[in-house]
Amino acid sequence: MVYQKNTQIIAFVGLAGSGKSTAVDYLTQKGYPKVYFGGVLRQAMEDTGIEQTWENQNEFRVAIRLREGSDFVVKRIITQINDLIESGQHQIIADGIYSWDEYKIMKAEYPGALHVIATVAPKRLRHHRLNIRPERPLTDQEANDRDWHEIEDIQKGGPIAIADHFIINDGDEEKFYKDIDEELDRIEFYRQ
Repeated sequence: MVYQKNTQIIAFVGLAGSGKSTAVDYLTQKGYPKVYFGGVLRQAMEDTGIEQTWENQNEFRVAIRLREGSDFVVKRIITQINDLIESGQHQIIADGIYSWDEYKIMKAEYPGALHVIATVAPKRLRHHRLNIRPERPLTDQEANDRDWHEIEDIQKGGPIAIADHFIINDGDEEKFYKDIDEELDRIEFYRQ
């Protein structure tokens, strides 16, 4: 599918607790549609009746990628994005490109339209956020294990390191939202 020239896809990347989902939620509340990389995996787990735990998710991710290929998630995301474009949406938010392969596929599929924004925060702050979050809280050890898993097994570091834009999320939500707005103004996302 050839996307429209005015299409813009803003993909937020970052380690767990960095604020990427908060950024996505902020923009979806403004009315922008989203696609959620992690949601593809969650839906596949739900479809097979597997309980949604961090450990189960990791095991399932490995198993399904061996069975259906390492591009299992990104293929479904591309379909979702193309469906949104065909329905007339040209400004789309993506929550989480997880791997280096997914990054390369997305860049090739949407040249010039994909803007990757990395949200970054100090490790101690990220782990604190993960510890106190209401849904699926993690202990410090679980958060550390997740960091290592995301970096070594999923190759999440590549998309973060090579992101087009960076937002430091080490303050309150109001500052974070202001920083998001400023970055999107630089991209001219709000001017479409």
